[in-house]
Amino acid sequence: MSDILIRNAAAVVTMNPGRAELAGADIFLRDGVILALGHGLPEAKAEVIDATGCVVTPGLVNTHHHLYQTLTRAVPGGQDALLFGWLKTLYPIWSRFGPDEMFTSAQVGLAELALSGCTLTSDHLYLYPNGARLDDTIAAAQEVGLRFHPTRGAMSIGESAGGLPPDALVEREPAILDDMIRVVDRFHDSGPGAMVRVGLAPCSPFSVSRDLMRDAALLARDKGVMLHTHLAENDEDIAYSLAQFGCRPGQYAEDLGWTGPDVWHAHCVKLDSSEIELFSRSLTGVAHCPCSNCRLGSGIAPVRAMRNAGVKVGLGVDGSASNDAGNLIGEARMAMLLQRVSNGADAMSAREALEIATLGGARVLGRDDLGSLEPGKRADLAIWDVSGIEAAGSWDPVAALVLCGPTRVRHLIVEGRPVVRDGQMVTLDLPRVIERQNRLAQALAR
Repeated sequence: MSDILIRNAAAVVTMNPGRAELAGADIFLRDGVILALGHGLPEAKAEVIDATGCVVTPGLVNTHHHLYQTLTRAVPGGQDALLFGWLKTLYPIWSRFGPDEMFTSAQVGLAELALSGCTLTSDHLYLYPNGARLDDTIAAAQEVGLRFHPTRGAMSIGESAGGLPPDALVEREPAILDDMIRVVDRFHDSGPGAMVRVGLAPCSPFSVSRDLMRDAALLARDKGVMLHTHLAENDEDIAYSLAQFGCRPGQYAEDLGWTGPDVWHAHCVKLDSSEIELFSRSLTGVAHCPCSNCRLGSGIAPVRAMRNAGVKVGLGVDGSASNDAGNLIGEARMAMLLQRVSNGADAMSAREALEIATLGGARVLGRDDLGSLEPGKRADLAIWDVSGIEAAGSWDPVAALVLCGPTRVRHLIVEGRPVVRDGQMVTLDLPRVIERQNRLAQALAR
């Protein structure tokens, strides 16, 4: 791994404790670690990346995704449905997936994230038809070169037992727990700089039993891994919780051991003030998915109230069948805009949205080695060319990233290794992968 010197950036957004922004600065990377930031750093034998006219940020962090859904974008019948109707449209299509579909869709989703500045992404894979395994998505991430936090999701209650998914897509709970143990033992790396960490993620309160939620929490704590699920996504979700469990989702989560610094919940659109206080007190994290929440008509999550209460909040693009895009810097802009719609034009600044997209996501995923540009942190960073048309005329290049663009990185570095160079993926033949993806999608459509 060669040394890299990033030279003469227009602005370096450090996200350090003082939120310093350095003008005309350099960054020196060695062995996957940030060694120094400053002005006029010596080149030595380093590869030099000229960042003139560019803003450098920490790599963006995606805290919630369903990568497999990149194969089912813009599906007729699901384009204008609420969450439950949307799921019922897509479950039968997803039941025809296999290992090839899981691997290729993950490649495409990961590349899309990389081009939008993402260096670390989680993934919530909760269905495993026709021999598909979590291993398929991990292999894709290793090829693409992104840092990866896959979660072994699951559904165990089918339609015949009162759940939402068809019986063909659910698994037996003993088999689920056995495979959770297998993937953690095989893939999880708890060390600093880990490229793969595994979490446990029963899908949702309407697709798994209380027993599986409780057993997964016990297993995760025994193995030292994190927990993830969907929670309080929309009004249907709240109504289901009240009818089936006699309580709101926050209480349901707390009763089953699903709060704490090792837990993060997706969406949380409908949290009330007592649940926000619970999450703050217990250090439970939230993956905010603004574009998906808009697309499915779920509502606007109370992110301002969460942040004011000290809740850890990161961003998620959610599934590429419910968004239907995977652009993480676009999520930062949408998060800012929605809080302004709810709470006024001064409710969230561009810089706060960028903080949520970087440091906020790293904190949600328990990564104190990421999220900021400081000596000793891992060398994950995005380099944005603000000299183009998107930011032309902007007076503040840092705010411009969220307010106007660009929405595609010039360079992306993960663990000190280039993944995107001059706006193009360098770790895989993206046109070939897209061609394969489209063939698989056409076959599913037929």
